[in-house]
Amino acid sequence: MAIKRNRRFHAEVATSALSDIMFFLLLFFLIISTLANPNVIKVPLPKSDANEKTNKAHVTVSVDLNGKYYVDKREVAFSELEQILLESTAKLNDNTVTVRIPGEAKVQTLVDILNIGMDHDLKMLLSTQVDSK
Repeated sequence: MAIKRNRRFHAEVATSALSDIMFFLLLFFLIISTLANPNVIKVPLPKSDANEKTNKAHVTVSVDLNGKYYVDKREVAFSELEQILLESTAKLNDNTVTVRIPGEAKVQTLVDILNIGMDHDLKMLLSTQVDSK
């Protein structure tokens, strides 16, 4: 007489594929979040009551509190700034330059950058942050 064992069906959920998918989603969102903020140079911008947002990509000139100049996150010397700005705007076929400068910076620093723009008919935008009252 054959004795049959009672083999019950046990429901199992394979989670190994789910962990792989979650890992890839985590990597995807980490990479996308770093690309979402193009201005990674931390600059405490001056405050303003009114502002206008631009969605178009422009050449960005940033100055940090130490007086270092950056063109699109690449550090440059002030003596090279004019040439690099002209090359960058020619490459994008857009003569708009966004200036990100700390509120505590010397006014002369801003004037020097604006003079470069005036000499070459560049549209200069000054980045500010909204003053919430």
